[in-house]
Amino acid sequence: MTRVNVITGFLGSGKTTTLLHLLAHKPANENWAILVNEFGEVGIDGALLADRGATLKEIPGGCMCCVNGLPLQVGLNMLLKQNKPDRLIIEPTGLGHPKQLLDMLRAAVYQPWIQVDATLTLLDPRQLADARVVENENFRDQLTAADIIVANKSDRWSEEDRQRLQQWQQHNLGDRQLVESAWGKVDPALLCQSALADRAVPEAAHHHHTSRPKGLAALKLEGSARWRRALNEGQGYASCGWIFDGDTVFDTIPALEWARLAPVDRVKGVLRTPDGLVNINRQGDDFFMETRTTTPPDSRIELIHHQPVDWNVLQTTLLRIRLN
Repeated sequence: MTRVNVITGFLGSGKTTTLLHLLAHKPANENWAILVNEFGEVGIDGALLADRGATLKEIPGGCMCCVNGLPLQVGLNMLLKQNKPDRLIIEPTGLGHPKQLLDMLRAAVYQPWIQVDATLTLLDPRQLADARVVENENFRDQLTAADIIVANKSDRWSEEDRQRLQQWQQHNLGDRQLVESAWGKVDPALLCQSALADRAVPEAAHHHHTSRPKGLAALKLEGSARWRRALNEGQGYASCGWIFDGDTVFDTIPALEWARLAPVDRVKGVLRTPDGLVNINRQGDDFFMETRTTTPPDSRIELIHHQPVDWNVLQTTLLRIRLN
């Protein structure tokens, strides 16, 4: 029997950081698997989560529960059959709706194989001050679907953020548990908690559009191409991602400045530099980078914004900061 958790939350709430923390505290005698879904096409989270002690499966390019859940079913079935994990953690895109995903996991066909444990929804309380986020139906429905709400990034809150969180709790928490965390450092024991009784989570209308058909793997280079990009649109957001071959090396400081100053909501990337592998993670003004000695097979970076962007301008600058 595989125990399954869904870890959801809006863009930039800290899902991947939380997953990294949980993987670092995985019991040594347990076999874990991660099924990760991203809005963009190039598969950044797969690179960030690789070599962390768990089997990893990616479903890039939008909400995994669309198209009658086919990408999710295929990825889930492959993991259950081939890896037989003790625990499976599913990370949907921050722009995804959890209703269809949870309904699928609770379907009779999976009952002999999986046990659905608590769903964790990450919330950055600073987003409660952003009407564009609060009015987003996916943001609201992710919170409604939660068994446990993780109020994350407490190290960045102001007193006004804390007050908004308290007001939200009074009207919306109900029978759910709320825990506070910084840097996604949640108690791994939360994964073992049982799911609460099913709550009414409304269906959301999906309006995804992509530049290519949905697949079950991240974007790859073809032939002798040194790089390529992919676009995606849906749920009122647009993304642009680039993938570069393993011989491409970026100038470290200009690359970090490009990511920090890009006029977009969200930046995630894994870049090869003379200083090693650099992980980049930016949400608004929050900017985090990590240098690792692991060498990835390629470099990938993804930008997401709530309105159209002149991607060509950003691309021109990005190409100029390559060292080769």
